[in-house]
Amino acid sequence: MNKTIGLVTVSLLALTSATTGAFAQDVKEISFINCGDELTAGYAEYFAEWEAENPGFKVAPEVVGWGQCQDKVTTLAAAGTPVALAYVGSRTLKQFAMNDLIVPVPMTDEEKASYYNYVPDTVTFDGTQWGVPVAFSTKALFWNKDLFEEAGLDPETPPKTWAEKIAFAKQVTDNTDAAGYGLVAKTFDNTMHQFLHWVYTNNGSVIDADGNITLNSPQNLAALEAIKEIVPYSEEGPTAYEQNEVRAIWLDGGVAMIEASVNAGILADEAGMNWGVAPLPGGPDSQGPGTLLITDALAVFKGTGVEEQAISLAKYITDGERQWAAEMAQGLTPLRPLQPQTDELVAEKPYWKPFLDGIEFGGPEPLFTDYIGLQNVMIEMVQSVVTGAAEPQAALETAAAELEQYK
Repeated sequence: MNKTIGLVTVSLLALTSATTGAFAQDVKEISFINCGDELTAGYAEYFAEWEAENPGFKVAPEVVGWGQCQDKVTTLAAAGTPVALAYVGSRTLKQFAMNDLIVPVPMTDEEKASYYNYVPDTVTFDGTQWGVPVAFSTKALFWNKDLFEEAGLDPETPPKTWAEKIAFAKQVTDNTDAAGYGLVAKTFDNTMHQFLHWVYTNNGSVIDADGNITLNSPQNLAALEAIKEIVPYSEEGPTAYEQNEVRAIWLDGGVAMIEASVNAGILADEAGMNWGVAPLPGGPDSQGPGTLLITDALAVFKGTGVEEQAISLAKYITDGERQWAAEMAQGLTPLRPLQPQTDELVAEKPYWKPFLDGIEFGGPEPLFTDYIGLQNVMIEMVQSVVTGAAEPQAALETAAAELEQYK
């Protein structure tokens, strides 16, 4: 009798163990790479909520520093061992898609309409969306009011046009110990980004929806000519500085004006600066306030077997109020004009207004099959004008021709 009971007990334990093992094997993992120093605020909670609604799937996040994140995602995909879902710069989506490494993530008309204008364009080519926007950056003009006053300018009146920006920069340079303008021209990706602010404040473009290179245009020529004109009133040796380094000079009182994200204002408060912020000044063909619209996106990689669930997860964590909460925690420009949140944000923190106003006539970061090639061509073009190695028209023609191989 005791022997029989023992056999039954062993059998039941074996069955329980087998069932538990089978259950564990049935749970599919959705690997997720999150760029940054820590998991995005709110994501742990969102993952748990999504898992509760999608039994049998478990999100496995990995936090990778900004400096290594993009390279790791790319290396894994190219090696045939892709992560299921990853945070990437939207500029990489076309290259990933052309190499058959990611799957499309189409938006409904309702989903497109929920974003600020042009945001869906940052993840779109050939009429298809290839990622879910997850972070958004716009820029505005910051100025040091005390330096303006010292130079004889009205400290409450920022420049509204390129011509005024150049004239104000000259007046600061001529009448103070500071430079008038912080010019970004280092061999660094944000040199291209800063140039694109000039492009999108003058109704310019780099490539059209049909894939035609449009860089060599009167609007972009005017941008390069304006950059050449403002060089003498900028910090010494602009090719040595990227945007965060220029921001540091501004915070130290070394330049009067910079173009930066909203965080510059927070840092200026900490530094005790008397500062102002306004929409980016417009060029002669400006249609209204503009800015480069940069997004990062969640890309769904091909060949993991959980593509459908990864799309579902990406849309879940970036939906409506969940996305808004993550943006406010990180100080990012909102991707959507949610109400009443947007009105409340501007009422509580008026300095946000120019960062939202610039969206109307802004433009997306151009999508090329080789974004590093694009970046290098644009940087070399800007640097050649800043250093005097080339005249604006020649630099523009050279860059436009070189871009053909990377589109």
